[in-house]
Amino acid sequence: MAYPKLLSAADILKTAVHMIEQDGADGLSLRAVASVLGVKAPSLYRYFPQKEALEVAVVEEILNAMLGRMQAASASPDPEIRFRKTVDAYLQFARERFQLYTFLLQSRRPETYASKAGKAVWKLVVEAASAVSGLQDDTAAAVAIWSFLHGYATLEHSGAFGASGPKGGLERGVEAFLSSFRSRARPVRKKRPPRTTDLRRAGKRSLRNPTRSSN
Repeated sequence: MAYPKLLSAADILKTAVHMIEQDGADGLSLRAVASVLGVKAPSLYRYFPQKEALEVAVVEEILNAMLGRMQAASASPDPEIRFRKTVDAYLQFARERFQLYTFLLQSRRPETYASKAGKAVWKLVVEAASAVSGLQDDTAAAVAIWSFLHGYATLEHSGAFGASGPKGGLERGVEAFLSSFRSRARPVRKKRPPRTTDLRRAGKRSLRNPTRSSN
């Protein structure tokens, strides 16, 4: 007697991620995943009742993979080194696993970014930006650097930089962010308001040296 193949959510998820990485997201479906696993689509419904549930789980899996890279990079106590390593980790993930990266960023399911892994990835970006900007929870700086990195990763993958490459554009962009952050973090010396005694002295000097009226 033939028994049905044993499945687990992890097996299904691993297969779905592999399919996206190899062929992109267009062919992803419960039927396609079931076919690769050698079972019928209804066998997957126990774990993922519809395609949308599988997509949410795939995004979470991708975010966890990205989180692992970025956590390893964020260990440096030096703010600038930490910032640069976070940038490198983000772009390295995008380069090496671009199909997954694209699937993640093109997901139209905002609930995936509110997940535990999604919040953790965003927290690392905010902390790296805040550490160099000197401002607590500097969301504006985090959004700026994230937008820059996503644009760079997309342009690089598409070949838009041409045969000559970006010609140091990434390094210049990162340095521009750091320079801006340094200037914002530098304390500005406030002018001391004049004291009452200073005003009195100035008044006495003006009486001793009255301005000559013009003829």
